[in-house]
Amino acid sequence: MPLAPTGAADPERFPSRSGFFFAESTVSALPLLLLLLLALLAAAVWHDVRARRIPNAVVFPGALAALALHTLLPAGAGLFAAQPGGLGLLSSLGGLAIGLAVLLPLYALRLMGAGDVKLLAMVGAFVGAGQILAVSLFTLAAGGVLALVFAACQGQLKPLLANAWRMLAFTGMTALSGRPLVAAPAAASGRLPYAIAIAAATTCSAFWLRTHGSLPL
Repeated sequence: MPLAPTGAADPERFPSRSGFFFAESTVSALPLLLLLLLALLAAAVWHDVRARRIPNAVVFPGALAALALHTLLPAGAGLFAAQPGGLGLLSSLGGLAIGLAVLLPLYALRLMGAGDVKLLAMVGAFVGAGQILAVSLFTLAAGGVLALVFAACQGQLKPLLANAWRMLAFTGMTALSGRPLVAAPAAASGRLPYAIAIAAATTCSAFWLRTHGSLPL
């Protein structure tokens, strides 16, 4: 019976260390990816609460980092899966585009600022095209709750509901007639730090993805 050469490893008894090491290092990178996203969201919230604006210095580097991670990391189920991996450049770009498109109508109606739109686009680059719609729905729900809380705290709940009805009328009349029959607000109010809603929805979504692998919607 021939003997194995001295120093040779039996592949059945000693599996490839390179594969094991890579898998282990990829899993260990998960907290770092979460920390990166949380740090970007925290910076956006801080600026939005303090100055009611989200600077490009937060969202642009974040979006570029997400695109690079999805491109350079080995293929996987996403940056926040139990075993993180890249979704590819196209999925990341698709998530960015969808995140941008979701809030553009609200920006066009002057209901929120450009920084909020770009922040959700950055989130889309992180979660990818397959998850950003669910994150967007959670964001809109969180934004509604945030608006009600802020209005109630400031004694402006009734005017808020009146403005919401006015905007619904404006949107519906415009869609039916092709021309605005109800005037839109003159400018964005700038009073609601919408980054809080985006950050809350994105954080919950990221931890859900880590635990369950996909969002429920």
